[in-house]
Amino acid sequence: MKQNRKRYCWRRPVKAIVTALVIISMGILPTRSVAQTTSSYAPVVVKEDFQKMMARMKAAKADVMKKQSVLLAERYNLSDLPAKGVTMSRGKPIQEGVRVKLPSGMTWEKLAGMTAQEIHDNQVFPKGFLPLPHPNHTEGGMVFPQHHIDEIKRQEGRDLTRFDLDYDLPTHFLPEYPPAIYLTTRKDLGDVSQGKVVTIDNYYELFNGILNPKQLEGFRLLATPFPQQQFNQTEDRRSVRPHRGVTCLDCHVNGHTNAATHLVGDIRPQEFRHGLDTPPLRGVNIQRLFGSQRALKTVEDFTEFEQRAAYFDGDPVIATKKGVNILDRGSQVHFMAEVQALFDFPPAPKLDIFGKLDPDKATESELRGQTVFFNKGRCAECHAAPYYTDNLMHDLRTERFFKPQMTNGRMSVGDGPIKTFPLRGIKDSPPYLHDRRLLTLEDTVEFFNLVLGVKLSSQEKQDLVAFLRCL
Repeated sequence: MKQNRKRYCWRRPVKAIVTALVIISMGILPTRSVAQTTSSYAPVVVKEDFQKMMARMKAAKADVMKKQSVLLAERYNLSDLPAKGVTMSRGKPIQEGVRVKLPSGMTWEKLAGMTAQEIHDNQVFPKGFLPLPHPNHTEGGMVFPQHHIDEIKRQEGRDLTRFDLDYDLPTHFLPEYPPAIYLTTRKDLGDVSQGKVVTIDNYYELFNGILNPKQLEGFRLLATPFPQQQFNQTEDRRSVRPHRGVTCLDCHVNGHTNAATHLVGDIRPQEFRHGLDTPPLRGVNIQRLFGSQRALKTVEDFTEFEQRAAYFDGDPVIATKKGVNILDRGSQVHFMAEVQALFDFPPAPKLDIFGKLDPDKATESELRGQTVFFNKGRCAECHAAPYYTDNLMHDLRTERFFKPQMTNGRMSVGDGPIKTFPLRGIKDSPPYLHDRRLLTLEDTVEFFNLVLGVKLSSQEKQDLVAFLRCL
């Protein structure tokens, strides 16, 4: 019995090896190349010494930013060209003109006359219409505009500088700073920001007597730093010193946005992750979907999701290591959601109560643009008045127009279903689309003219932009 058992134990691994060789010879063993080179998980135990890693990344920073700068210059006209007489809520001029560069010898009219297949086969889809990579796509993570870094450091002494990269887009393409704050409950007050960036240092003095105790506590939590993937206490952070973390209002400044960027946490591998343009929190009370692609159903879901997952690239293992902040759903999440729902759209004096233009206040061009919006342009099929959203998701199938291609670490393929963002107050929140790829409203009109195939004339495009500026 013992001898037979030994013989059996010896034969089992031999039999397994022979079986595996047969399977391989038949070509039915699945390849492991992808599993060997990619993983859904970030390394938990970092082998490299922090000082060495920081020195290496600092040394590489200039080349990383130069590569992104070359890409932006290839795709866009980045000049500072403010529109005359058109500003955001607190007075910053908006940028005008189409900034996406066309392929050599191409015009927008000629391009719009081609089929999607012809554009695809001739490789003439404008590069500025392709997904925009993160400033360093292979690394990713939260990146803040320099003016926000400076302000938070001045107020709190908290430094949001990353030693490995900087923000990439010029300031004149970003929302005004600080943005105005309008409250759904106190429209009589107008802008309640007092021209300040709201932080943990001043939220109480600004809103005590305006908000109720629950809302004040919600504001405190929105302004409280919590650990995040790049800003935390561990050796794989991207700040020089151990860090308290980031706040909700570091991206959604004053309940709006400063166009801080990041990568979505719900796609793998890294090269397929979409870049993010931080959306405004204005108008949260009328929205029914949250996240550009996640389709979270309530602002409470989104608030909780951000803290538990999005702050850590969607990796709960890393979140545990770096200090995930577990919010209480019944109190903290509720308080944060309630105050977010108070952030209102900016005033739109030319719109009536149905969200349409008042003929006595609008120009002829704006009225013509409204007609284009609701008819030939087919904009209203997704962006319905009065808030100019249908609270759904839509797939534009942009992959019809180009071949998959790798750009600065980003694999450009189709975008998939994207949330319909409200267009109310749209001039206050450049750049546009979910990943910042469109710098102006004119770029946005050209993009949708091509993707929707509506063939607008030059005058119709101008009128449509004039209407969008009224929303």
